[in-house]
Amino acid sequence: MATGFMSWQWMRVPYSMVAAMLCLPLAAFAADVGVAGVFPGKALLVIDGGAPRLVAIGQRTAEGVRVLAIDGETVVLDVNGQKRQLRMGQSVVSQPAAGAAQEVKLAADARGHFVTQGAINGQVVRFLVDTGATMVSLGAADATRIGIDWRQGQPGVAQTANGQARAWKVRLDTVRVGEIVVHGVDGIVHEADLPVALLGMSFLSRMEIRNEGSTMTLKKKF
Repeated sequence: MATGFMSWQWMRVPYSMVAAMLCLPLAAFAADVGVAGVFPGKALLVIDGGAPRLVAIGQRTAEGVRVLAIDGETVVLDVNGQKRQLRMGQSVVSQPAAGAAQEVKLAADARGHFVTQGAINGQVVRFLVDTGATMVSLGAADATRIGIDWRQGQPGVAQTANGQARAWKVRLDTVRVGEIVVHGVDGIVHEADLPVALLGMSFLSRMEIRNEGSTMTLKKKF
């Protein structure tokens, strides 16, 4: 097995901190939405390029998409506060206003850590911003849920706070945080599960980062 494709320090995360992260509310963010099918009382939606999923009338997804009504082949959606009507096979792309910078502001938790909801390949994940992580990093369970065939990636060894651990380097189609979407991001999948995915430098290096105490602003470079 090849070794040494990366070396990074993963902080020791106390269980109390992990519990606090997992209890934080999920904040919705804009999504790219398509209607792949219509069923009685439900619409088959494709969100951010992820796998199709059935969403019932009145139900809101983690990405902030809610099905308001279905009339024949037309689906009425609330996409983060914007009402949209889509016919089967149509899609809508939520984008910043013309000329607006793609940026997101993150608030630190009580311990000074920046934790946020995001998406990998269109599937929702929770990120901990970690400038000490070389790449976006996640555990095997999250990677499998997202649909990443991580064992086909480049095998190697990652250096963690607890010593060396088996991991696989993969290519992530998209990584999204708020309005910011980055395509073709290098990632690392750990054989062991991680309590939270790490938003590492393979994503952050494409950002302008301003850290102002309890607020961090990420702005996509153009």
